[in-house]
Amino acid sequence: MTLLDKDLVSIQEVRTLVRKAKDAQKILANMNQEQIDKIVKAIADAGYENATKLAKMANTETGFGKWEDKIVKNTFASKVVYETLKDTKTVGIICEDKENKTVDIATPVGVVAGIIPSTNPTSTVIYKTMISIKSGNAIVFSPHPNAKECILETVKLICEAAVNAGCPSDAIACITVPSLQGTNELMKHKDTNLILATGGEAMVKAAYSSGTPAIGVGPGNGPAFIDKSADIKLAVKRILDSKTFDNGTICASEQSIIVEKSMEEIVVDELKSQNAYFLNEEESKTLSKFIMRANGSMNPQIVGKSVQTICELAKLSNVPKNSRVLIARENKVGHNVAYSREKLTPILAFYIEENVEAVMSRSKEILLNEGAGHTFSMHANDESLVKKFALNMPVSRILVNTPSALGGIGGSTNLIPALTLGCGAIGGSSTSNNIGPLDLINIKKIAYGVKEIEQLRGNEPKIEASMFESMDKEELINLLVKKIVQELN
Repeated sequence: MTLLDKDLVSIQEVRTLVRKAKDAQKILANMNQEQIDKIVKAIADAGYENATKLAKMANTETGFGKWEDKIVKNTFASKVVYETLKDTKTVGIICEDKENKTVDIATPVGVVAGIIPSTNPTSTVIYKTMISIKSGNAIVFSPHPNAKECILETVKLICEAAVNAGCPSDAIACITVPSLQGTNELMKHKDTNLILATGGEAMVKAAYSSGTPAIGVGPGNGPAFIDKSADIKLAVKRILDSKTFDNGTICASEQSIIVEKSMEEIVVDELKSQNAYFLNEEESKTLSKFIMRANGSMNPQIVGKSVQTICELAKLSNVPKNSRVLIARENKVGHNVAYSREKLTPILAFYIEENVEAVMSRSKEILLNEGAGHTFSMHANDESLVKKFALNMPVSRILVNTPSALGGIGGSTNLIPALTLGCGAIGGSSTSNNIGPLDLINIKKIAYGVKEIEQLRGNEPKIEASMFESMDKEELINLLVKKIVQELN
């Protein structure tokens, strides 16, 4: 018996899945809004009903985060996202502007490639499936190999629910033999119409280099500024709540704290009182070497781990057992400065600057080193200061007085609930939006003529009585009003 190479099996599987997904999408494209919404509701219900099971599977398989917090993420991805998009028009005519004589018609993009990370595997599958089906698209997933089983189980459960609600069976699919070659085939396949890429920087770059339109998410590396106008105790609570949520695996979570010199003592004291541990110089150097590998990439062993596990791995023996977050004082920024980089784990850098201008400069330096376009958070009750920072930060989301991890995804703010957060052009992304179903459709426009060539030339023709014969009452009134306004001007 001839054994086929894994990469060849993976590539062939992708080709089959995409072909079937293309046929299934043609069926979706002919469904009305009510039919689509029934399917989306079934997907949301299945995700919500299995939130605990899938959370435990993801935690067990990947070793990342906390299963209790993954339940919250699965619930968010199903119930909260659904409540936001359920009344959104995504099929057929979605807008009519009678005054300007235009009509918007939603057109699905076709087959979506969903790249799924290991940090948020099950919640991302639920979310991406809902926004894809809601917009009339089929979706084929490429799972991270380290989270394959929980991803496949999530796809199975929501696909069964969707099919029972009338969805064509091949509209939601997943590669069962994941490989780099298979993922590349999926992204570059001629019948893949759009890529939703969530993962490492290399994967996102590959998506944008594939030749297929892509919506990708770059790394998050958000600084958190605590201003003197803030409620310090509450600001620290929010930051620690955010950084410890699922052990820091959400890319919008804080990666550093920045304060003015005058605020150092009060902020440090409050952090310590809420069980944040400040590493001494020797401990900081030891952990820094463990965080970053020789090639300049982050050590995957730290991702989504508890403080206690990190300390065991890095051989830090003097850290109190009740410590929630590890904090290292830092005064440098760079690719080889571990604490200034994105750390998807309960580790924070702590910067002290002379004044607000220096805080702003440092924040920009951190973001432009890594995390441009993503998220910046601040804790302040000075509205003018908030606006000043917002105008200067190279990010798509400025979060104020909220846990950054939950605020960025729209959990604790009124941003669009999403688990794919665009970083805009500065972050190498095609959009700065929190991605929803309207980002996965094209808009076909009907536009009626409203001017004749004489008007464009500035020689408007005289109004003749015969012109009124073809007009209805509303058009006639509008024309007369415009003429009166012109005369008055």
